[in-house]
Amino acid sequence: RYYIGHTSDVYRRLNEDNNPVESSKYTGKGIRWNLILYFEISDSRSEAIKIERFIKRQKSRSFIQKLVMQNGNARFFIDLRKNILK
Repeated sequence: RYYIGHTSDVYRRLNEDNNPVESSKYTGKGIRWNLILYFEISDSRSEAIKIERFIKRQKSRSFIQKLVMQNGNARFFIDLRKNILK
């Protein structure tokens, strides 16, 4: 399973998701989350939300795997941001 989300502090968020206060939350279902990829896309929360929603709307494991394969390719993520926020 993949988890998609936005945050200003990825390591804090990962720790919170792996040690939830409420076990009824999606991330607290007993799954140990491992950080596979994160990318900084914008300082704007509204832009980050738009990009998160775009990725989630793809409903595609292969799309997410493509993102993971592009880890380290800054140009790819710059172009992705530009295309989503047109």
